[in-house]
Amino acid sequence: MTFKTIIEPFKIHSVAPIAMTTEKERNRFIEEAGFNLFSLHSDNVLIDLLTDSGTGAMSRNQWAAIQHGDESYAGSPSWLLFKDAVQNLFPYKHVIPTHQGRAAEKILFTAIGGAGKSIPSNTHFDTTRANIEYSGAEAVDLVIPEGKDPSSLHPFKGNMDLAALEKFILSTGVENIPLVMMTITNNSGGGQPVSLENLKGVSAICKKYSLPFFLDACRFAENAWFIREREAGQSQRDVVEIVREIAGLADGMTMSAKKDPLGNIGGWLALNDDALAEICRNLLILTEGFPTYGGLAGRDLEALAVGLTEVVSHDYLKYRIQSTAYLGNALVKGGMPCVLPIGGHAVYIDAKALLPHIDPLNYPGQSLAIELYKVGGIRGCEIGTVMFGRKPDGSEVPAAMELVRLAIPRRTYTQSHIDYVIEVCLEVVKNAKNLRGYRISHEPAALRHFTSTFSPL
Repeated sequence: MTFKTIIEPFKIHSVAPIAMTTEKERNRFIEEAGFNLFSLHSDNVLIDLLTDSGTGAMSRNQWAAIQHGDESYAGSPSWLLFKDAVQNLFPYKHVIPTHQGRAAEKILFTAIGGAGKSIPSNTHFDTTRANIEYSGAEAVDLVIPEGKDPSSLHPFKGNMDLAALEKFILSTGVENIPLVMMTITNNSGGGQPVSLENLKGVSAICKKYSLPFFLDACRFAENAWFIREREAGQSQRDVVEIVREIAGLADGMTMSAKKDPLGNIGGWLALNDDALAEICRNLLILTEGFPTYGGLAGRDLEALAVGLTEVVSHDYLKYRIQSTAYLGNALVKGGMPCVLPIGGHAVYIDAKALLPHIDPLNYPGQSLAIELYKVGGIRGCEIGTVMFGRKPDGSEVPAAMELVRLAIPRRTYTQSHIDYVIEVCLEVVKNAKNLRGYRISHEPAALRHFTSTFSPL
């Protein structure tokens, strides 16, 4: 028998308090933060859905593993445990630990990027794009058309457009493409998964043109679960088996271990190319640390090794995907337009559809995110023109989609917390037509969404 109630496959071992604020207080807090949710004090947030990166709860086994951490500078046994855990799922020859995912990106694109280079992907996320562009290279998005349509019910909207990829390779020239990248799941496109069939297609094209194929794999387990649930012929397979097959299709990967590996910090770069690995290790020593710790304490390496075994649990993944869908389906039922189908780590609200009266260059996503905080203390994240509208030449254009991401930290909130989020969101829907846009009053040169300040129009 199947029951409607989603039961968390864990019980609470320790608790942290949530500050209960008033709407009047929140209006003051957000104004003092320059209307940027990244600048809020987390003590003034009731339900924090800004990101699922590093915000999850570690298990008792992970906390126990922390006590095993060995802090030797070189050759720590904690490093060996970590390396074995990574290679159990991703059997690449070289594993290079970093303090988080963007450090792995920085090292990789410093080594292979540069002016005149282009790096195609389904959709690059913010730090990936920024590190590519900082090197002087161009970040190119080639997601399938359905991936740009929030209402499309395509089961794998994170797929890369294979015809567009091959056309891009031929027009750009193999010599100008250092590698092809695939983000799983596709964070900027609504947390949508990539099919195994599509991954095989990209891998085949890369082999045809002798191009390296890399994964941005920070939500690999969620993507593998979607493959198991949605793709023909995959339903009886173990997630670990699917993950290993995905890894075998690529030549390397970057990882933020603050997502699916269930860590609060950490990441890695893994690859098979000996020469490139040597270059990357040299850069690691310059910027992160010795190759057997890479900016991480031994205790962090131990916790991540345990997290990599826990995240591929079918019980955990079933709960994770179902609980996210519980939130998304309730919002859609209540009139809040969302990216469909609901993704794995987050629900993406379609701010363009909810707020058609706000011009994209007046940032409807930012307006909606601010209102969710004011009304109920919920902190989400704009993924739209604020995040992606500013181009390297200084021009500004509307993003393909105007979204607000409600990213759900792993093993952190209960169903009652999510029920509260639903109530707040549906209250905002009632007043949507009265919301107004914002302008940017100050912005940095790169990754402006993190530190810009805004003024209401």
